Amino acid sequence: MTEADVTHSDIPGDRPDGMEGVIADWASDQRAFKNVPWGKAMMWIFLLSDTFIFSSFLISYMTVRMSTVVSWPNTSEVFALHLFGTDVPLILIAIMTFILISSSGTMVLAVNYGYRRDRKLTTILLIVTALLGASFVGMQAFEWTKLILEGVRPWGNPFGAVQFGSVFFMITGFHGAHVSIGVLFLLIIARKVWRGDYDEGRRGFFTSRKGNYSVVEIMGLYWHFVDLVWVFIFAFFYLW
Repeated sequence: MTEADVTHSDIPGDRPDGMEGVIADWASDQRAFKNVPWGKAMMWIFLLSDTFIFSSFLISYMTVRMSTVVSWPNTSEVFALHLFGTDVPLILIAIMTFILISSSGTMVLAVNYGYRRDRKLTTILLIVTALLGASFVGMQAFEWTKLILEGVRPWGNPFGAVQFGSVFFMITGFHGAHVSIGVLFLLIIARKVWRGDYDEGRRGFFTSRKGNYSVVEIMGLYWHFVDLVWVFIFAFFYLW
């Protein structure tokens, strides 16, 4: 190794100590996130923090359910829909889950065609993903309306344990807000893709370097996270 191969940080005693050293290691020469766009790195950090929040909600729900002395409502009956003269348990929730999982597939295709720089197909797939997400939110609004009309409130409900209402509105409402925000950003990015902002390097929000469609992949990370969280909500809240 020649003198030219020795970097400034390799010289003993020249590296700062403590927190300053940590900051220097992570910010000086791209070693921590080599060839990773900062937008993607920041999205992973955001999703990690969001994971803690959703985990806290689900753990709190399980704690409340196992500790309550009043019987917990039967979700198969509470979330049943009366169709063709009979009550079909969890039919709406099953359709919502199918729609959201399907939207993950269209999002994967959007990322794929984005990196191929196929503006038309990328735009169409982003819009389809947004429409599926909007359908999910619409069905969730119907579900909320139905339960509110049946007397379910955050402070009580006619089906059993009073905590059921608060847990339901907190968890599904927080997740629904994530889906709604995702739909909005999907439409914004779809418009920018259609206008050719990522091909021309046009300045503006959510526009990366010219020819770089990484923002579509970053949006995909968020959307897959939202879908994955719903799988856990579906399993722990509706099926348990």
